Order: sequence, then structure tokens, then C-alpha cells
Amino acid sequence: MRILDRYIAKSVLTIFFSCIFLFLFLYIVIDMLSHLEEILKHRVDFLTLMQYYLANLPLMFVQIAPFACLLSTLYTFGRLNHNNEIIAMRASGLSIFWITKTAIVFGFIISLGVFLVNDRIVPDATAFIQKIKARMEGSAKTGRDRKLDPIDNLSIYGLKNRLFFVNKFIPETNTMEGIIVLEHDQQQNITRKIVANKGVYEKNAWKFYQCITYNFDANGQIMQEPNYNEEEIMIIPETPQDFLSQRQRPEQMNIAQLDEYIWKLSLSRATTVIRNLKVELYQRFTWPFSSLIIILLGIPFALIMHRRATGLSSIGVSIMVGFLYYILDAVSIAVGKGGLLNPVLAASLSHIVAFFSAIYLINNLP
Repeated sequence: MRILDRYIAKSVLTIFFSCIFLFLFLYIVIDMLSHLEEILKHRVDFLTLMQYYLANLPLMFVQIAPFACLLSTLYTFGRLNHNNEIIAMRASGLSIFWITKTAIVFGFIISLGVFLVNDRIVPDATAFIQKIKARMEGSAKTGRDRKLDPIDNLSIYGLKNRLFFVNKFIPETNTMEGIIVLEHDQQQNITRKIVANKGVYEKNAWKFYQCITYNFDANGQIMQEPNYNEEEIMIIPETPQDFLSQRQRPEQMNIAQLDEYIWKLSLSRATTVIRNLKVELYQRFTWPFSSLIIILLGIPFALIMHRRATGLSSIGVSIMVGFLYYILDAVSIAVGKGGLLNPVLAASLSHIVAFFSAIYLINNLP
């Protein structure tokens, strides 16, 4: 590695990890102070608190890494520009790419790290956080005192290779609305589909209302006429408690699990839920590379800053650039989930716009 590359890498790494540690520290302090009353009320012990915040670290790292990359890039190259070192480098024949390649490579490495952490660690950490929260709340509340809110878009894998999809599950009354049950064979071919308007758990059994049953052959074609019943007692071993304990949460799945979940759910033709899950799946691939793209976006802004307060300038510009980038990403995701954009385009639109904007600004630097 050349002396220049080491010089730039040292600055980028120092600012990046300083930002990471500072943001994590501030998050823990602010979150702890904001929930101090609940912590004292529930008498949460120190070990539980430590487990809770340690489990939050991977999720926080994924969220703040792009902003830390942007801030380290703006500060590093803004300072070099302020000290006229960029002019000296350009005068020696170095291009913008060669000057900034160390930061770009660093952004690519961080993006890969974020991708791995987000796929391998965050899902398990999210599930662990939910367990700790339940334990913390349970220390002050009994099961009867804790109100169970209705659950939308509930789905679980049941016994006998069944997939349940429920539009709304009301634990207080043991009632399901908008029910689709898919039964599969060992090769995951659908053999039976049950659609019901409503289901109520009474006397240790599920009673479905306005129930239609479809039977499928080996080729996936419907056999004979569908069977309709106004009321029907279903032979389903799953209880309401099973639906609560086994529900599938996309945020607790890795990419492979989410992809398989979408494939199985696609058989239910729940188009809105499937579309939303596809946007989230593709976002798992595109979001980690925000660190690399936001570094590219920060380079031209860093090289045109001429004010003396380089540190304050970098913070201000990073907030502005990061805010616009996140707003565009949030809008494209919302539009994609609304069905106005293809899921792939919705998950990547903000990154495409930011990437080509960065290339355009870099090419037009003096």
C-alpha cells in the first residue's frame, strides 16, 4: 500500500470507528434514560439489560454504518481539500479515482460486512430482543394482565405440512378472519386449499364459516367441484396459543428463509402481502451497499467544501445528503409496497439515482 493510501485509510478508519462507537454509546444512553422508569418499575437486572443492548448492537451497526461512512469520507477529503493537499495530488497527475480509491474500497468492504451481519446475525438478534422484551415486561405483568392486540397478516407452518395464512387474528376472542390453509405433500406440491371467511376456536376445535375446500391433483390442477360449507368443524391440531408462539416474522428470517417463505406464501395468492415481502427481500440485497454508494455521493461534496470549519461542514453536509438519500429510499419503498413500482425497482431506485448522481458530480469536478 502506498504512503498516500495509508494516509487516507488511517483518516477514514479513525473517523468511521469513532462515529460507530459514539453513535452506539449515544443510542444506549438515550434509550436507557428514556426507558429508565420502566426499567426501575420492572426491576430489570443488570445482566438482562446488558444482554438486551448487546443484542441491539448488530441492528444498530447496520443502520448507522452508511452515515458513519459518509461522515468519514466528507471529513477526510474535506480536510485534504482545505489543506490544498487535493490540489497537490491533482498537480502530480493523480485522478479523482486514484485519490479516492482507498475510501471506495473501504466502502465496498463495509457493505459486504453489513450484508453478512444483516443476513446472518440480525434475524437471530431480533428474535432474541423480542424474548428479552417479553421477559422484562413479564417480570411486572402476568399473562392475564397483558393485553393481546389483534395480529394482521399472520402466517405459520403447521403440522402435516400445512401453511396457514390469516388476514387478522384476534387472540382475545380466539377468532381468525380471512383464512387460507394450504396442505402440501412431501415434495411441497399443493394437495388441498381451504378458504374461509372466519374461524372461531370453541370447545377445543376450530369452526370455520363460509368455508370452501379445493382438492388438487399431482399436476396442481383442481379436481372436481369445490366443496362449500356454511359451517364446518376442521380437524386442525393447532390451538390459538400455537398461532401466537409460531407466527412467522419476516424480520427474524434470513434471505434464504424469507425467499422460501415467499414461495410458499405465493400459493395462497395473497398478492399484497407477497408484494410487500418481495420488496423487503430485494431490499436485503440493496440496502447493505448504501455504505459504498453514499461514499461515492459524499466524495464530490467533500472536494468542493472550502470553508475553514471542515469538521462542522462535513457534519452539516452529511446530514443533508444522508437525509435526502434516506427520504428517496423511503419513498421508493413505500411506492413499491403500494404496487406502483416493481419490487426490484422499488428496492434499488434510490441506490441507482444516488449512484449515477455521484458519478455525474465526480466527472464534473474541476
